[in-house]
Amino acid sequence: MKVYVESNFVLELALVQEQHASCEGILRLCESAGLQVAMPAYSLVEPYETLVRHHQRRKRIKTDLDNEIRQIARTEGYTQRLRGCQDLTALLIDSADEEAKGLELVRARLLKVAEIIPLETQILAAATRYQREHDLSPQDAVVYASVLSDLDRSTPTRSCFLNRNSKDFDDPDIVEELRKKNCKLLPRFDSGYDYVQRFKSSTT
Repeated sequence: MKVYVESNFVLELALVQEQHASCEGILRLCESAGLQVAMPAYSLVEPYETLVRHHQRRKRIKTDLDNEIRQIARTEGYTQRLRGCQDLTALLIDSADEEAKGLELVRARLLKVAEIIPLETQILAAATRYQREHDLSPQDAVVYASVLSDLDRSTPTRSCFLNRNSKDFDDPDIVEELRKKNCKLLPRFDSGYDYVQRFKSSTT
């Protein structure tokens, strides 16, 4: 069984989001040599762009909140009610640092065990075509082209492509194209983990 994952898989683990336990289970199966996980090289880079955007937004929010708190503090009687607000604004920056550290840890684990699909010229060319044919974003088109390229190269007898946002690839033509290459599209990481576990149970 070959499992294809993308940027949201990385972020789910790094940010400890609602489906991170399933992603952790999949990664542990990969680390124990019980599962083959593959991901586009682009999907190791894109999460950094996402975190940078989040961190920049939080810095702006912190600056605005700090300014408002200083203004309110000038009004007599608000001192007691403002206690703890400084902790809240500090959390905005601390959380950004913790997320960056989490992303580095996840990236290091994936680099040790996952198959990284290189971003080659033909993948970029195909991504341009898929963006037009399937109305995909440039980012999703690169991911999709990477997965298809690897499916053609490695021809696994059974595989699945996991993502968190089914709407990104919710196209009957995409589902059918993947199916023809023995790859099942699964819209949730929880569903993907269940699918992988059922497959392992049937083969042991």
